[in-house]
Amino acid sequence: QVQLVESGGGLVQAGGSLRLSCAASERTFSSYTMGWFRQAPGKEREFVGALTWNRITYYANSVKGRFTISRDNAKNTTYLQMNSLKPDDTAVYYCAAGIGGSYYETGLTTSYKYWGQGTQVTVSS
Repeated sequence: QVQLVESGGGLVQAGGSLRLSCAASERTFSSYTMGWFRQAPGKEREFVGALTWNRITYYANSVKGRFTISRDNAKNTTYLQMNSLKPDDTAVYYCAAGIGGSYYETGLTTSYKYWGQGTQVTVSS
């Protein structure tokens, strides 16, 4: 059982930056693909990006060029650096651990077995 704990959410003005962290409890963290999803009120959970176990990154078109995913396997932690934030980025952000490898697989919520509790990101205009 892998436990994931997100942190770093908050309120930021449009154009600002935030860095989310996701700490995993599992020593085999390095073997998982780590994904980030978000869910705005009244909307479905959507793919933000993923960093596979072999360090391939994928991003949704809506965040490409603004968001960056990284991981520190020594700390069992993955990060989501969010720059040039927009009000449309407002959502609860979730990290997840799974085994997907392709862009298609990493974009599916069903590819992830473990999920964090989510952290709220609010971008004001």
